[in-house]
Amino acid sequence: MDLTTIIGILVGIAFIINGIALDTSEGVKYVIGNLGNFADPPSAIIVIGGTIAAVVANYSSKHLKAIPKHLKIMLDGKKFDPMEYIDTLVDFAQIARKNGLLALEEKANQIDDPFFKQGLMLIVDATDADRVKEMLNNDLDNLVARHDEVVGMYEKASTTAPAFGMIGTLVGLINMLKSMNLEDSSGAGSLGASMSVALVTTFYGCILANLIFNPIATKLRIRHSEEELCKTIIIEGVLSIQAGENPKFLKEKLISFLPQGQREAASAEGGE
Repeated sequence: MDLTTIIGILVGIAFIINGIALDTSEGVKYVIGNLGNFADPPSAIIVIGGTIAAVVANYSSKHLKAIPKHLKIMLDGKKFDPMEYIDTLVDFAQIARKNGLLALEEKANQIDDPFFKQGLMLIVDATDADRVKEMLNNDLDNLVARHDEVVGMYEKASTTAPAFGMIGTLVGLINMLKSMNLEDSSGAGSLGASMSVALVTTFYGCILANLIFNPIATKLRIRHSEEELCKTIIIEGVLSIQAGENPKFLKEKLISFLPQGQREAASAEGGE
């Protein structure tokens, strides 16, 4: 499980709270009462409620119901391991060279990944190589489009939250100016306090955007890149098995898809 996003959010909140409470005007001390300056329920309602409403208005119920699934994917850091797929493809290439492509049918039925299973079954059924490549690439293109929609939802929320923070600030300023009476000394005296409340909504919006929604979108983008890499390796591996390529050369070719660091580690492991 990858907890870096959760840890980052919690650490960020902790630093913000410490920064608010820390007072260095007369030595170093914590003033817990400062936290009350940033607690404003109406501002929270405007920012959080407005952001949720905007996301609901822009996306279908299908996307909204999948939010728990998105969070689970974000935390799952070991689901797509390219080296595991490479080793499996090399093993299948050896089986195919010894016993033929039909020998892979039983192996295909044992695979949980539907994309991988589909690719193997296509070559077992002697489907034309161009047709296999076209079908698998179409599936991959559809996957990319779906994931872009999902990531776009959180990116939309990250841009909407500061906007509603500004709306809340405008609401606070308008109410402040409407109720301000400069002829009364108490009106001018309360100007600073009223202004600080008006700015709290912008603070809430920035926190939601940069500490919640942006990290989720970025981590989902990373998970997408990991899955896309594995599926690209599957496509190349399946086509190479169908072409009867040497398993040793196949492994070297598939390793070339990996980033340089992983490529060197895989090569060293293979040498050992």
